[in-house]
Order: sequence, then C-alpha cells, then structure tokens
Amino acid sequence: MRQVGYFDCPGGGQIVVAGTIAFIGHMRAPAGTSIVDIADPAHPRLLARLEMPPGTHSHKVRVDNGLMLINRERNNADKNAPPEDFRGGLGIHDVTKPASPREITRWETEGMGVHRFDFDGRHAYISPTVEGYRGNIVMILDLGDPAYPREVGRWWMPGQWTAGGEEPSWQGTAHRCHHPLRQGDRLYTSYWHGGFVILDIADLGKPRLVSSLDWSPPFACPTHTTLPLPFPLHGRRVMLVADEDVARVAPGPPACLWLVDITDERYPMPFASFQVDGLDDGTPQPEFTACHQPSEKVTGTEIPAAWFAHGLRLIDIADPRRPREVGHFLPDVPEGSQRVQSNDVTTDDRGLFYLLDRLRGLTILERC
Repeated sequence: MRQVGYFDCPGGGQIVVAGTIAFIGHMRAPAGTSIVDIADPAHPRLLARLEMPPGTHSHKVRVDNGLMLINRERNNADKNAPPEDFRGGLGIHDVTKPASPREITRWETEGMGVHRFDFDGRHAYISPTVEGYRGNIVMILDLGDPAYPREVGRWWMPGQWTAGGEEPSWQGTAHRCHHPLRQGDRLYTSYWHGGFVILDIADLGKPRLVSSLDWSPPFACPTHTTLPLPFPLHGRRVMLVADEDVARVAPGPPACLWLVDITDERYPMPFASFQVDGLDDGTPQPEFTACHQPSEKVTGTEIPAAWFAHGLRLIDIADPRRPREVGHFLPDVPEGSQRVQSNDVTTDDRGLFYLLDRLRGLTILERC
C-alpha cells in the first residue's frame, strides 16, 4: 500500500467520507469535529472545525441526508472537569454546506452521554446512558424532523434497569451497549464484556432479542463491533466481530477479528479468526496493541481494519475459514508517542483508504 496524502489533525475516534468530504470525530477537547475537503487527496483542506468543552468529547460522527450527527460524551480520559451545565447526548447539524455547519438542535440525556451510534438518514441507533439504567443501553431516535428528535424504542440487557428492580450479574458497567449497527430489520449490537446481541427491529418501538453470544471470558477483551456482511460467503451469512484490545478482564491473548456464522441467526457460531502474525505468541502485550475496528463500509471480501499499534491491515476473507492478510501499512509514529495508534479506517468510491490515528493525523492510502 502507498501513502497518497496526509492531514495533520488532533487524534480521532472515527472518520466517515461522503463524496469528497471527510468528517473526523476527535478524541479530546477542544477539538470536536473536523470537516475536510478531500477532492484532492494529496492536499486535504480543512473546511470547518467544531469544538467541545473541557472534560468532554465528540469522537464519533455520522453523515446522511444532509445531516451530521456527533456524539456528546463526558471523557474520563480527560482529567479536566466538564462544565457544570454539560449534558451529553447527540449534536444534530445541517451540513448541506460543509464549510458552514449549522447546529439544528441537541438531544440530551443523563450521565455520560452517547458513545457510538449508527444513522440511516432518518433513524439514529444510539448507545446512551439513561437515568435508572446501569451502563449504556440501546435506543432508537426518529429524526424525521431533525429539530425534534423523538425516542421510538429502547432495549436493554436484563439486569441494567436497576430502577425497575433488576439486579446485574456483572460488576460496574462491564455489560453495556457499545455499538449498534443496522442492516435491514436487525440491529447487530456489541455489548462490551457482555458479548453481542442481535435484535429484531421490524417493529422499531419494540426491539426483540433474537440471540446473543458472550466470549469474554474466556477471551479477555471486550466486544467492540459486530459487522454483518452485505453479501453471502460460500452460501452462508457471515458477521465480522472485532474485539477491542483494551480493558482485559484477565491475562489473555490480544484482541482479534472473528468470523461468525449467522446463517441461523438464533445460533451464532464463531468459526474462524484473524490475528497479525507474531502477536499471539503467549507474550503479554500492552493495551492498544492489536485489533480495534474494521471498516464499516464493506465493498468486497478485502476488509481494511485498524489494528492499533500495527496500523492498517487488509484482510481477505474470500475463503472465510482461512482469512489472510493481503496488504498492510504502518504510518509514521505521531510526535510525542512511542507507537502508532490506528483507531479507525474507511474507504471512498475512488478506492482510497483513510486511516485515522487516535493520537494524531489522518493518512490517505491506495493499493500499489
């Protein structure tokens, strides 16, 4: 793989590309969200940047139907205290003119705010903290009128609704909604150390559990992303599941990317996995070493994945039982750090790759 361009910016949590505009959610205040012109990928150009107050961040972003949604969340990694009047949630912006984003409204909630979410142009599938619940839950918002977001449905793992008398079987917020992704009438939802759940949302007002699976423990890392493929593989339905290489519950191997058979979605079954060569040799590894996030834009059987300290890994799953690496790129180490921290990756319609570091910088790549 070959570097085409580089955009110097504060570290980021998520990047999405719409046409020739990139939207970057940043990890730490005051940087909030950057909007970047990438028409010339060799010379990306900042169009606008939104800011966040100390002690908070808006590190996730989605764009569809002329709307930009950003999360608003307290940031425990920032030792600065948030403003007393800060309330987390979602920021909803008109970006029909990307250089002049206009805030339409804020949807607010209790506690930490919103972490990750999905957006299809009408409904947002979010992971808010809500009064009376332990940890983040699943919530569906209707943005038919973006000035007045309206909750239409919610789901939580039994044990989270403490105000309703439920008692969790886990410690703290180990089981919490991390990342809902919609495909058709299903929400494929990672639930951190609670594994993942598949939800039927044919009735948006009444999400219903189809199945769940939790492998931590025996595996040590939390479940970060559940990404169903939009096409069959060898006649089977397959979902990619990324564990995140942080917050280990016990000593164990670094996080990897799983392939899970969901042909019968009532019985999801992992049948293969991918790890970078040499990482799982039994030697303890520090956090932020291995798997974090595959590209959520899937265009074929070559899956780009952000692999923290090991940069971009391009994984071919054409033979799903034998995933193999067919390309990789390790960016330069950001100034002030000892290693890269590749956090997110996406692609565009030109076949370019956008690799975002959680400490600093966006690298734009192409296949050689």
